[in-house]
Amino acid sequence: MRVVNRTRSVILATRAETAGESGSRRRGLLGRESLPEGEGLWIVPCEAVHCFFMKFTIDVLFLDKKLRVVKVRPSLKPWRIAGCLRAHSVLELPEGVIRATGTQPGDQLEFEEIPPA
Repeated sequence: MRVVNRTRSVILATRAETAGESGSRRRGLLGRESLPEGEGLWIVPCEAVHCFFMKFTIDVLFLDKKLRVVKVRPSLKPWRIAGCLRAHSVLELPEGVIRATGTQPGDQLEFEEIPPA
């Protein structure tokens, strides 16, 4: 799916996956070598993430139920933890996306299904 920051009229991810089941939420990005530009992982429900055993740095957006950004955590490095009790879900993005797009708390996101080619 595609993730758009409607407040800033910018695309955050062109190919985001959803981790909505227990196993996929626990696994997250573990085992991957990187998160390529344009990709993302939406973990729902989720209030906190960890980067234990990860091999790369990510940007993290904490979202409420209406998909508004409630907290940003740019450049979350391996072996770190981030959380937000007000969050309902988390969007993990490649490092630098938050800075490049100017995304900040209060921004409204939209998740768009991409029809198969």
